[in-house]
Amino acid sequence: MITLAEGLRLPTNGLDYTILAIYFVVVLGIGFAAKRSVKTSLDFFLSGRSLPAWVTGLAFVAANLGATEILGMAANGAQYGAYTVHWYWIGAIPAMVFLGLVMMPFYYGSKVRSVPEFLLHRFGPSSHLLSSVIFAVSSVLIAGVNLYAMAIVLQALLGWPQWVAIVVAGAFVLAYITIGGLSSAIYNEVLQFFVILAALIPLTIVGLKRVGGWDGLTDSLNSSHGDAFLTAWKGTGIGEANPLGANWLTIVLGLGFVMSFGYWTTNFAEVQRALSAKNLSAAQRTPLIAAFPKIFIPLVVVVPGLIALVMEPTLGKSKDGLQYNDAIPVLMRDLLPNGVLGIAVTGLLAAFMAGMAANVSSFNTVFTNDIWATYLKKGCEDRYYLKTGRVVTAVGVLIGMGTAFIASSFSNIMNYLQTLFSFFNVPLFVVFIIGMFWKRTSAAAGFWGLLSGTVAAMINYFWLYKQGIIAIPSEQGANFVSSIVAFVVGALVMVLVTLVTKPKPAASLAGLVYGSRSPGMEELPAEGDDAWYRKPALLGWGAVVLAAVCYIPFSF
Repeated sequence: MITLAEGLRLPTNGLDYTILAIYFVVVLGIGFAAKRSVKTSLDFFLSGRSLPAWVTGLAFVAANLGATEILGMAANGAQYGAYTVHWYWIGAIPAMVFLGLVMMPFYYGSKVRSVPEFLLHRFGPSSHLLSSVIFAVSSVLIAGVNLYAMAIVLQALLGWPQWVAIVVAGAFVLAYITIGGLSSAIYNEVLQFFVILAALIPLTIVGLKRVGGWDGLTDSLNSSHGDAFLTAWKGTGIGEANPLGANWLTIVLGLGFVMSFGYWTTNFAEVQRALSAKNLSAAQRTPLIAAFPKIFIPLVVVVPGLIALVMEPTLGKSKDGLQYNDAIPVLMRDLLPNGVLGIAVTGLLAAFMAGMAANVSSFNTVFTNDIWATYLKKGCEDRYYLKTGRVVTAVGVLIGMGTAFIASSFSNIMNYLQTLFSFFNVPLFVVFIIGMFWKRTSAAAGFWGLLSGTVAAMINYFWLYKQGIIAIPSEQGANFVSSIVAFVVGALVMVLVTLVTKPKPAASLAGLVYGSRSPGMEELPAEGDDAWYRKPALLGWGAVVLAAVCYIPFSF
């Protein structure tokens, strides 16, 4: 899944390890501090719905900013150039804004504890159980990716054996989530967000200085890779060749609409942070606040990939030499002095732990509430489900350790993750979007749309693409196509099934479909929430406009 070249061992010393030890102590301290607020299962799984928007907003973006994204997007920057910004400005921001403005009122207003629970109310038990199983499986798969990738990186950079890295990181994630529940995970993600930036910003600044600033970087890459390498849209016409292996249509529809909206609007590891907010206004603002730092993440993730390509021109050229995944570790090795190096290593570890914790906390919530409490052990006391959640957390970490090795056949981190998203998130999105905007959609349509979309994506990827029946230039391009196939097939099946089955009574859809309201949506804003700078519409459209402006320097 990820390979790092020989010779990347970092010259760490006692100062660096002291910084790392201090970080671990603070992480556990936050867990014990959060324990005092955990009295009920709602406290454990959703922080008692009590957190302010700025906390949940930073946790929202930190949960996504795992080390798989840092290493993977830096690798994509070195391999694909400026095309990588599409994952942020068209592949994230519009969907995050849509979540905040359109979908959060339904999620939060219905008072559900999870995304699958919303499907229970809208479609019934069949869709609910299927989506719960899909969420549980995808959560532990993605948690395993973070854990295994971290082990490989720490083995290469610090010389830690893989099993030591897996046990240490897994144990700390297990400890602070089991002790303090979601509150512990969220407050640690806020800390991890700033630690990650403290690691990446110096790396970017020193790296740019080393290659002669932005002008030196662009001159070098234009002469070695052509003038299209630092543009986002050049060469993306239908039928034209580009390193990404995708055209503007698959970028806009596959990445910008289907994959992006499928991930950001239905991925419970993200939505859970918004559901823990103290009121509806804060829940809406959670993804909107997160959108602003997300816009600028390419400056400290993609740009270092470009810098590494200039500093190490052999990057990705030879199977036995430095690979694109080595971009960030190469810069850490060559640019950072001791002390700052310790912060960088801590930032990478924090990123891995943030990604793993987000998926483990979503797994324990979905398994406990949507599978165990709903179908296997109904009607128990609340303290029983609180205890079950803690046990399931340990089980999730252990399963994550095992599932990590499933990813070993993939040569690129992001390829693997995008493949999972096309399988699991896109079919969920089509069920949500049609069920939310078409009242006639029946319960049977939700189940068969979800199942058919998932199967269609897998058939396209494993049979049509992998067997060479259809020619797609790259794995990322295949993921875009799989997403479009999943969406189209799922939508068609939902329409056909709806036309031949009985819809749910309109009275049972209050607050579950567009144009209806539930009592939770009538909640008055808290004091200060009606200030002009906190208006969700202003924040949302401001983020969209800013993302569009960011495209301008990379469009010519």
